[in-house]
Amino acid sequence: MRRRDPYPGWRNVVVIAWTGMRGVVSLAAALAIPLTVSSGAPFPHRDLILFLTFCVILVTLVVQGLSLPWVLRWLGVTEDGSDVREEARARFQAVDAAMSRLEELAGQDEQTEAGVGYMQRYYQKRRHVLSTRFGKLDHDHDGDGDGSQTGHVHADGADHLEEHRTRAENLRQLKQDLIGVERTTVLRLRNQGEINDAALRRVERDLDLEEIRLINA
Repeated sequence: MRRRDPYPGWRNVVVIAWTGMRGVVSLAAALAIPLTVSSGAPFPHRDLILFLTFCVILVTLVVQGLSLPWVLRWLGVTEDGSDVREEARARFQAVDAAMSRLEELAGQDEQTEAGVGYMQRYYQKRRHVLSTRFGKLDHDHDGDGDGSQTGHVHADGADHLEEHRTRAENLRQLKQDLIGVERTTVLRLRNQGEINDAALRRVERDLDLEEIRLINA
């Protein structure tokens, strides 16, 4: 366990200790002191205990709270980049899982073969963007031209129109399936403790937007 989760540095320990702000629990404990003892006499120094508790709450919330930014700068505590690394891990593994799903579907159905090829190129482009410009990832897929494969309709009659609609519906269902694969992957990473909830929310937000785009297309 120590190898997987080593002890934090002393600076981080100081910050955690400095942010030990007492409030609700301390006040509840002080107010829980009875007014009298078993003999009926007033509880000794109850008012003093309440006053001291209030002072502790005031100091820890106001003094320590307002001075926390200064303490962080003095200790030189900064982000270690773990959030960015975890988000990158989630996005890369989600893309890889989708590409593995496409490899399973390749060659199974002639009707979806064109859609599979298109989505393979799309995910290869996404992986390249992740590798070169992570942090500025743009999930606007319009630039890729979803209609490059299915958006042009020939005026050759009802057969071509129906074929176009079939291809478009197959591609939409394929995209929905791949979004589900990505979502399952990032949820598994979160459940296994490989990414945190913040990284999960950022990736899921993009997946939610993509699903909304498919519904409104």
